[in-house]
Amino acid sequence: MLERPRPRFHHISSAVVSALPAKVEAVLARIAELPETEIHRVENGKIVIVLEGSSTGVIGDRLAAISLIDGVLSANMVFEQIEDLETLDDPGVIP
Repeated sequence: MLERPRPRFHHISSAVVSALPAKVEAVLARIAELPETEIHRVENGKIVIVLEGSSTGVIGDRLAAISLIDGVLSANMVFEQIEDLETLDDPGVIP
C-alpha cells in the first residue's frame, strides 16, 4: 500500500458566521464540535471563527457545513493564509 504524502501547506482562515439570535447558542455548540475550528468572538448574532486545514477545499467544505447548520444565516470567509510547512519555523506545527 502506498503512503499518502504529507501535506506541504497549512491553511489558516477566518470567517464570520451570522446566526439567528434565538439560535446562537445551538450554533456555537455545533461549531465547537468541528475539528480545527475555533470560536474567537460572539456579538449580536455574529460569530468570528478561525479554521485550519491542509487545503482550501478542506476549509471550504467545513465552512459549507457550517452554513447548513440550523439557525445560520450566512458563513463567509474573510481571510486565508497559506503556510509552507517545509519553511515554517514554528515548533507548534508538525510538518
